[in-house]
Amino acid sequence: MSVSQLPQLPGQQIFFDVIRERRSVRSYDPEVKISREELNEILRQSTLAPSGANLQPWRFLVIDSPDLKQKLLPIAFNQQQVVEASAIIAVLGDLENIRMAEKIYSLAVDAGYMPPDTAKSFVERYTDMYASMPPEIVHQIVYTDCGLVSMQLMLVARAKGYDTVPMGGYDKQKFVKAFGISERYVPIMLIAIGKAVKPGHPTVRLPIDDVAFFNEMHKA
Repeated sequence: MSVSQLPQLPGQQIFFDVIRERRSVRSYDPEVKISREELNEILRQSTLAPSGANLQPWRFLVIDSPDLKQKLLPIAFNQQQVVEASAIIAVLGDLENIRMAEKIYSLAVDAGYMPPDTAKSFVERYTDMYASMPPEIVHQIVYTDCGLVSMQLMLVARAKGYDTVPMGGYDKQKFVKAFGISERYVPIMLIAIGKAVKPGHPTVRLPIDDVAFFNEMHKA
C-alpha cells in the first residue's frame, strides 16, 4: 500500500487546508488589530521551526505603531499593506547568535533533554566552530534558518485565521538606519500580517516532474 492510500490522520486535512489557503495578501482591513498577546503566541509557535544546532538565529522586530508604519512606508516603496496590515514583522538574522548557545543548552538541561556535560561540550564545540567560520558561511546559515522560521510564521498565522505577505521589496540600508538596527543583525524580510479585505491572487506551480528528480539530475 502506498502512502497516498493510507487513511488520513486526524488533523491532516486541516493542515493541508492551511497550506493551500495561505496566499500572499496585499490588501488588509486597517480596522483589524492583532493583540500583542496573540502576536507573541504566533511568534512562539513559529520558533518551533528547526535551526542549525538549535541556535535559533532569528530575531523579530514587530512594528504595529501607526506612526512607525508610516515611517516604514516610503522605505518599503509605498506598498500600502505596510500601513493597512495589523503589523509588520521584520525578520532579522543574528550574526552573533552563538552568544545564546549557553542559554539554549542550559534550558535543554533544565528541561531534562540532555545531561549538563553534553550541554557543556555542545557549547564549546559550536563556539569554536563559529569562531573559525568565514562570515559568508555564517550569513548562509542565518539566511537558511530565518527562511524556515518565516515560512512557519506565515503558516501559523493562516492557521489562526490571519493573512500574510512576505516582502523583499524594501530598502534594507534605509531600514536599518531608520530603525536603529545594529550590524549584528541582518534584515531577511518583512512580513505583513492582518485580515485580508481582498483575497490573494491564485497562483500556479510547476509540475513536480519539472522540479523534482530522483537519484540524479536530468539534463536540460
